[in-house]
Amino acid sequence: MSILSFSNLKYSYNDKQGVLKGISGQLELGKIYAILGPSGCGKTTLLSLLGGLDSPTSGQILFDGQDIAKKGLSYHCKNNISFIFQAYNLIDYLTPAENVALTSSLPPLPLLERLGLTKEEAKRNVLKLSGGQQQRVAIARALASEAPVILADEPTGNLDEDTAQDIIDILKESAHQMNKCVVVVTHSNELAKQADEVFRLKRGILSKE
Repeated sequence: MSILSFSNLKYSYNDKQGVLKGISGQLELGKIYAILGPSGCGKTTLLSLLGGLDSPTSGQILFDGQDIAKKGLSYHCKNNISFIFQAYNLIDYLTPAENVALTSSLPPLPLLERLGLTKEEAKRNVLKLSGGQQQRVAIARALASEAPVILADEPTGNLDEDTAQDIIDILKESAHQMNKCVVVVTHSNELAKQADEVFRLKRGILSKE
């Protein structure tokens, strides 16, 4: 049974041509999904809708069989979803350890170290870290959450090849060993090749590869 499903999902900006044109899909726990598509095709918009950050023009999104709009988008976003944002969205006056601690009662340092940060870096203000390091903190924060669904927007975009593969491995473990549903928007064919299922979004239409 799917943990997250969407049917006839449409989305338009200012009543103009639809970004999403009645797309449907089902997402299960224990799998990692990749969504491919050209820039501007609506991939990030789809993630925002699935995560409850925005409402579709029409259509329905279900979490565990219940309409997320009826339960409340803010409730869905807070309790069911953890995000890895392309813009990181870290709290800039906190350290990496403090950012991760906001989403979990588990000690943050082991996860941060696994993602390549040192103990010293984990205690610095996040603004003193490089873009790649900030991205790792954002990933650690999402992985530490108890939410069953991880939505990731280009999680390997600013990382070198070796670090990117480490992140892919951790996302796969989150799906296969921690039984989470992991949905990744990406331009990376390497990441897509390692996903359990791949979708392609083009001209507002979602197709399964």
